[in-house]
Amino acid sequence: MTRSFMRFLPAALTALALSSAPAFAQQCGGSFSSFVNGLKSEAVSRGHDRATVDRFFANAQQSPSVLKADRAQGVFQLDFTTFSRRLISANRIQNGTAKGKQYASTFQRIEQTYGVPRGILSAFWAFETDFGGFQGDFNTRNALITLAHDCRRPELFRPQVFAALKLYEKGDFSPTGTTGAWAGEIGQVQMLPLDILENGVDGDGDGHVRLKESAPDALMSGAKMLHSLGWRPNEPWLQEVTVPQNLDWTQTGLQTQLRASQWASMGVKPRSGAMLAPNLPASILLPQGRHGPAFLVYPNYNVLFEWNKSFVYVLTAAYFGTRLEGAPVFNAGTPDAGLSGAQMKQLQQKLVNRGYDVGGVDGILGEKTREAVQAVQKQLGMPADAWPTPALLQRM
Repeated sequence: MTRSFMRFLPAALTALALSSAPAFAQQCGGSFSSFVNGLKSEAVSRGHDRATVDRFFANAQQSPSVLKADRAQGVFQLDFTTFSRRLISANRIQNGTAKGKQYASTFQRIEQTYGVPRGILSAFWAFETDFGGFQGDFNTRNALITLAHDCRRPELFRPQVFAALKLYEKGDFSPTGTTGAWAGEIGQVQMLPLDILENGVDGDGDGHVRLKESAPDALMSGAKMLHSLGWRPNEPWLQEVTVPQNLDWTQTGLQTQLRASQWASMGVKPRSGAMLAPNLPASILLPQGRHGPAFLVYPNYNVLFEWNKSFVYVLTAAYFGTRLEGAPVFNAGTPDAGLSGAQMKQLQQKLVNRGYDVGGVDGILGEKTREAVQAVQKQLGMPADAWPTPALLQRM
């Protein structure tokens, strides 16, 4: 499975990329051929060899299938339990265990060098490409140029085109042969060209960073990226807990952090074992409200949102990482019925009308929508557990 929610560039990089573009370079839209010619002129102005630029952009094509995929994000409308059960299978757990043994020396190097545990890295490896089994068949160069030309997020994708050009110059990218996800991610852990330039590691010692063919390259590079994003070595990221039914629900969610020991004093208990890090700050996540699963998440959990912006995807990957390291199957509980995609859009529009930023009326229960739901629940005197229900929609 490839990612559908893109990690945004740091603001400084975006500003630099746009400010350095020549005035004659078309930022997005218009004639596709003219747009490509503008990219070529900009590349030469950046110091790239004209003949190399011509070879890189030769026969570049707009991809309607990429645009179609960019507009289709329905899988992220699923609730956590449904989504996680769809992604986490016995086969994936078995494969994860087997891959851990097969690449034990690589994982050991990763843990020593970057402090990233094999469980969380294996979870992304599994979800992104089924351990390298399916890495996407979209032409990467064409995908990046298509999305840079499309005026939805040119500031994100335009710099990736030039990063791919640099990879081509290094011998680690083929304009016609490199394929990957629809949004331009490459390789077994699906990294964008800029991420590869900044964090690519030659894990197998062959002198190249080839994330498609080499699992050691991909795993080492993914670990370095997590490390560069702020992963804290030797700290947990997620733990399943049970919560008392008299908990102050307004305190749940990523916006509130207390020491894990403080949560314990309120009656929050690990579902198995002991509290992993009593002195670390942590948040309580209730992905399906107070009657559903419950998790305590530590600072490393927030780093995962830099890899992927989807709340349900990140929580599922984080949980799967703990499963691969021996955690039991989570308790699904008996959550209240949620909303359909159409109902979620209705709710989001009502929230927008009340002045809340929900990150877009898209039918997806992301973190911004959850925070707005929790605020409205509190105003209406309902249990503020951030889980939207038909009853809340009706009250609004």
